[in-house]
Amino acid sequence: MLTRIKGGEIVDPVNGRLGKGDLWIEDETIVEAPTGRRADRTIDAAGCVVMAGAIDIHSHIGGGNVNTARLLLPEHHAAHAPRPAETPLSNAGWSTFQTGCLYAKMGFTTVVEPAMSPGSALHTHLELADIPIIDKATLAILGNDDFLLSMIRDKASSQMIEDYVAWTVSSSRALGVKVINAGAAAAFKENVRTFSLDDVVPSYGVSSRKIVKTLQAAVTKLGIPHPLHVHCNNLGAPGAADTAAATIAAAEGVPLHLAHLQFYGYGTEGKRRFSSEGARLAELVNSTSEVTIDIGQVMFGQTVTISSDVMRQFTSRGTASPKKTVIFDGDGNGGGIVPYRYRDDFYGSVQWAIGLELFLLINDPWRVFFTTDHPNGAPFTAYPDLFALLMSRDARNAAAANLSQKALALTTLGSIDREYTFEEIAIMTRAAPAKLLGLKDRGHLGAGALADVAVYRKGKDIAQMFREAAFVIKNGEVVVEDGAIKNYRWGRALRLNPPPDKAMVRRLEAYHQDRYGLSLDWFDFPDSAIRRDEPFGEVSCNA
Repeated sequence: MLTRIKGGEIVDPVNGRLGKGDLWIEDETIVEAPTGRRADRTIDAAGCVVMAGAIDIHSHIGGGNVNTARLLLPEHHAAHAPRPAETPLSNAGWSTFQTGCLYAKMGFTTVVEPAMSPGSALHTHLELADIPIIDKATLAILGNDDFLLSMIRDKASSQMIEDYVAWTVSSSRALGVKVINAGAAAAFKENVRTFSLDDVVPSYGVSSRKIVKTLQAAVTKLGIPHPLHVHCNNLGAPGAADTAAATIAAAEGVPLHLAHLQFYGYGTEGKRRFSSEGARLAELVNSTSEVTIDIGQVMFGQTVTISSDVMRQFTSRGTASPKKTVIFDGDGNGGGIVPYRYRDDFYGSVQWAIGLELFLLINDPWRVFFTTDHPNGAPFTAYPDLFALLMSRDARNAAAANLSQKALALTTLGSIDREYTFEEIAIMTRAAPAKLLGLKDRGHLGAGALADVAVYRKGKDIAQMFREAAFVIKNGEVVVEDGAIKNYRWGRALRLNPPPDKAMVRRLEAYHQDRYGLSLDWFDFPDSAIRRDEPFGEVSCNA
């Protein structure tokens, strides 16, 4: 089928298209304007902005922690229904099914779950497969497991560690590697309760810095497109800006991605010893070209924090609202579920402002990414309101007027005039994430790209514009029209597939037999476990 999206304002920074024009799609692919052919279908985009489908690089949408949060907070489920045979995970309110619909309505077509424990990869992929419409991907967690820490302690060769990382990525069907508070979950088992970049894991004698640098080197050597995705130490602690600064310095010219930097932007100035270091961190990012970051913006209201940073979640359980918590100390990766309500009080105001400072003071839109660290800073459905704040200084000032002025005085937000353009929005939510993840077939509207397209009807209400897209097209199919789902389809999980080394597979088989009494097959699964045609889409490693 030949489709013409007619007369829209094209915003495609990758291909230099910024202005009114037509976009042509043939089946699943964007094509050049054909000569001598009439469209089978025409979509009128007059008065609309046309962008590529949006990509979220950090949103917790599947896996054990997400499901535990659902079980902990049944009052936030809209309804329960009998389980259908083919979609057994899709019934509860804010379910897998609802996740895909809500993302699609906002024009998002690809979302990355950034924290998959390799041991629960099958469960995670089964759940992601239950999310309709959008494509998904995962990042595999390493950095606290006995096998890796033992190899680092025993001075295993770089090649052996690369082989292990390659096997983990391949067997768990991941698109990259994440490290969460490197070494801290292992140290937590020895009753350690705080852990910094140069602290050493008991029994292993390796520092957090050593773990990060080892994984950073392996990811780079393997040609994994996405740099090592780092959840730093000391998340949420006053003074954590020093930890973030040390981690940025540790990049040392090699690509590194820091997750949810807002949660590290906390200084110790003022009467309450809680202030903003957003401007300092933004300047460090500006001057360190190999570092990319996502924000983890805080928005006000009820949410639930979920994380495999078991040390952090254990520390924060006293702030739970409502007062209930789940903490578990797993093998390799622990986790914690702590409900939380962000209030417009002193502390909430500082957190809200720090995220905005980072967004507005980091100069290069190709190196800063939109996230709320869903659901930790806010549900992803808050993105449209966040876009409105960034595109309008008046909107920010109006919102700030209702917050603690003593808190905002400890930030630089009031002095920032920058307003985002549509081109910057397109870079930060489309072009840049595609580049960072190595997804050459999306994030732009050039000929040959996958036909993932979002059409927004322009209006004064920016949040409403981005909340309900006029049209969303996924793989050439119209899935959203006037903010309503029109067509349900199944996306794929995007993965890397580096060939596993046979000697490493034998070594892992022996390790798992000895440690767990289980075959390595328990930690791997065939693609056919996802009962759908072509459940995975393969992405190439860098040469």
